[in-house]
Order: sequence, then C-alpha cells, then structure tokens
Amino acid sequence: MKSIVVVDVDAPPKEVASLFADPSVNTKWMHDIERYEPVSGKQGMPGSVYRLIPKRGSMFFTATVVKRYPDQLELNLDAENVTVEVHGTMKSLADGRTRLISKENFKFKGVWNRAYGVLARPAIKKAHREHIHAFKKFAEQQRQQRERDATPLRTKDQRPRPKKKTRKQ
Repeated sequence: MKSIVVVDVDAPPKEVASLFADPSVNTKWMHDIERYEPVSGKQGMPGSVYRLIPKRGSMFFTATVVKRYPDQLELNLDAENVTVEVHGTMKSLADGRTRLISKENFKFKGVWNRAYGVLARPAIKKAHREHIHAFKKFAEQQRQQRERDATPLRTKDQRPRPKKKTRKQ
C-alpha cells in the first residue's frame, strides 16, 4: 500500500531537510511518539539506527536511515507486522518555500497483517497526512523562532529618547 502527501512549507529547503532528517525532534511533531532511542551510528546519517517508541500500544518501529541527500531522505521503518519505506523529497519553490513530498510504502508481513492493511488503509493514510501536516507546522514554527532570535534587540542606548517636557511659565 502506498501513501503520498504533498505540502508546501514556509521555510527554505535546507532547513526543512535538516529538520525532517533529525530523529531527535520527531517527538515535537509526531504527537503519537513518546520518545526516540538512538541505537547506532551518527543519528540522521545513512546507516544510523534508532527506535520510535509510541505513547500508546506496544508496536514500536526500528528506523534505519538508508539515504540522506540535501534534498532527499530515505528511511526503512521496521515493526513486527509491517515494514514502511519512507521517501521524503524537498523541492525549492520560487518564493523561497519548500515543497515536501512524502511517500510511504507499506509492506505488511503475513496474510493476516496484509488483510488488516487493506482494512486499515484509510486510517493509515490519515495518520500519514496528519504527521506531515504536523511536520509542516513544526518546521514553520522553527523558522519563525529562528527569525525572532536573529532580530537584534535594541539596547537601552539605541532606543528613541522621549522628548523632554518643558515647563511653561
């Protein structure tokens, strides 16, 4: 089963790609994930492995970063009953925003799990859509925060001085 979600993110491609590839921030936008646990390798880089532990339920995913390019990320998510190939592609738009194309290919293990996959297709696609829209919101908030932090604050000496009141006699 395949699921494709496309969103335009109000942030530059380099920022979007960096956030999308960083597993340490997954819990900030994947609201059903309790935590991530690094297993091996430099996290977010090809060959690295980590676990995603859910807030509810017992199904956790072991993620392996397959490829990471400036505009592309590929992961394999492996659970007891399903493997998910995740492909994220970032495309620069003329106005400085980023088009994120997220493709997920689900491969259910065993006959019963394949049957479940057919029945759960709408819920799976909905969860994918919600995750990507939550990522879009997270990435845009990060951009706004970075811009606020980069805005220099005026020091006391740089503030406009109020006009002196003169006394009328």
